[in-house]
Amino acid sequence: MQNFKKESLRRAWAEIHTDRLKRNAEKCRALLPEGVEMMFVVKANGYGHGIGNILPCLENDCGADWFAVSNLVEAIELRELGVAGEILILGYTPPKNAPELVEYDIIQAVTDFDHAAALSRECPVGEKVRCHIAADTGMTRIGLRGEISEIADSIEKIVKLPSLSVEGLFTHLSVADSDAESDIEYTEAQIEKLAELKRELNRRMVIVGHFHFLNSAGAAYHPNARGDLARVGIMLYGLSPNSALPLPVSLEPVMELKSAVSQIKKVEAGIDVSYGRTFTTKRETSVAVVTIGYADGYPRLLSGKAEVLVRGKHAPIIGRVCMDQLMIDVTDIEGVAVGDVVTLFGTDGDEIITADSLAELIGTIGYEIVCGISPRVPRITVEG
Repeated sequence: MQNFKKESLRRAWAEIHTDRLKRNAEKCRALLPEGVEMMFVVKANGYGHGIGNILPCLENDCGADWFAVSNLVEAIELRELGVAGEILILGYTPPKNAPELVEYDIIQAVTDFDHAAALSRECPVGEKVRCHIAADTGMTRIGLRGEISEIADSIEKIVKLPSLSVEGLFTHLSVADSDAESDIEYTEAQIEKLAELKRELNRRMVIVGHFHFLNSAGAAYHPNARGDLARVGIMLYGLSPNSALPLPVSLEPVMELKSAVSQIKKVEAGIDVSYGRTFTTKRETSVAVVTIGYADGYPRLLSGKAEVLVRGKHAPIIGRVCMDQLMIDVTDIEGVAVGDVVTLFGTDGDEIITADSLAELIGTIGYEIVCGISPRVPRITVEG
């Protein structure tokens, strides 16, 4: 049993288990066909896990030398943390920031010809902006869209721009995490369209370098040797792209969210709990106050739906989750005391609550749960 004082009086904290991260990375890498290298997706502060907490493990223990982020701010942060490997920005960067792309040696996703041309114009004289061209094969997000010949025409023009170095071609799979027959066909059609585009470019003697389309779901359910990179994100952190569809490997959640009991009170039947009087006790009840709330990223929508773990047992949340606190019913758990650790998601004894299971309660995905943990919640690295 952890003691609250040993946590340096933290009211809420997230434990980041880097040993689990390493094992997840090894299992994800094993899913990839020979010749396909893993790109570690660390956008959104490492999916909420804390980039500073996970980066040493990824570089030193996992051998990561390809990273993917969402934007230039995240890319520069990696460089300032000492990352020497390749960094690909998957999202849009304004052309005016071309000098920063060059200065920090960042690879930029090019979204269309106009974007490419503007990056080339804004590039410092004598330099080149490194880029991977995004093709929209069915996600209807960023990237070149159209018939194969139309996309190839645009890429030919992009390759000829004077201040760009085209080093890759990629797309994003939109339903690779589904086992519906129509979605499987859609995913295979996306992959085939990109492959057909590559063949057309080869026929035209247009060299685009790296070729990638696998995301986490693609790596898990559609491993394919036609690419040379796979962008693995959510599975690194031990969550599933689709919690309803079993993964081919067993992963371990890297983050555990914890808090503590700050007060316990016994109240009689018929007492209302928290804002809105949405919960009324039906018996004499031991109510424990827990020092975490929606400002810490624990969703208010979990009010009255979720349970937490205390002393290795499940305790239901009663009443509405508040900004900084929530209440739980510990009537049936013996010995609960002020300072006891409360696990919002993670393991306590033989019991476990996952981010994916919480997400299912409120109709969202585990990604949103971990990414939503507030910056005011300290991330504590746990090794071994």
